[in-house]
Amino acid sequence: MAIQQGTTTWRKSSYSLANGDCVEVASPLPQAIAVRDSKNPEGPAVAFSPESWTAFVADVSGC
Repeated sequence: MAIQQGTTTWRKSSYSLANGDCVEVASPLPQAIAVRDSKNPEGPAVAFSPESWTAFVADVSGC
């Protein structure tokens, strides 16, 4: 899936470090959630299906 970086709205977590070292998430995209490195906003982004993203978030949050 190609992600239009220039037209996509990205969000950082409110828990992000002050120096900007964090990941950013773009959603909703058509049938995907995109993740990128905030230090390299023009670099690649990884896209997940909504189901995969939900499973990932549940796993890392301990739910």
